[in-house]
Amino acid sequence: MFIQTEETPNPLTLKFLPGRAVMEAGSAEFASVEEAQASPLAEALFDLAGVSRVFFGPDFITVTKDSEAVDWRALRAPILASIMDHYTAGETLFRGDEQAGERAGAAGHSDEAYEGEAAQIVAEIKDLLDTRIRPAVAQDGGDILFSRYEPDTGIVWLHMRGSCAGCPSSTMTLKAGVENMLRHYVPEVTRVEQTV
Repeated sequence: MFIQTEETPNPLTLKFLPGRAVMEAGSAEFASVEEAQASPLAEALFDLAGVSRVFFGPDFITVTKDSEAVDWRALRAPILASIMDHYTAGETLFRGDEQAGERAGAAGHSDEAYEGEAAQIVAEIKDLLDTRIRPAVAQDGGDILFSRYEPDTGIVWLHMRGSCAGCPSSTMTLKAGVENMLRHYVPEVTRVEQTV
């Protein structure tokens, strides 16, 4: 098994590509040791000193270190070993039943119901996110999910995950890239904000 490693725009995050599907659908994020207990792989990665966040995408894993003081040269090999051990042992990604992944943070867009014109706008926003924005963001080891839309103000709230969470360039990506695209294709959108 050969695992590729790629840098991301976030200097605290590295992207690992195991050469196979990681998540069949959605994505999962673990921001604490407690959350990681739902996944043997996430738990193994959190057992490594210096790991502060783990994200599973469709075909990649991103690992975030807790500070600049942690050296990637020392952390990369143990991360690769943990990922290799997980896949060669044939372990499942999540412990327990099929809903374990969802409870652990596997997610897609918010499924809040909208009515009338707002429902059509939200459908257009989600379509643009899925077809144009999320694939580009996934190349950098992250994900952007729809959180909510405010019809009265035209504000779209998005949740940034993976390498996008805490990335120094995420504000620029959100404002210069995502907001401009959404405003261009969906004129009702006035602004894009990030949820916490």
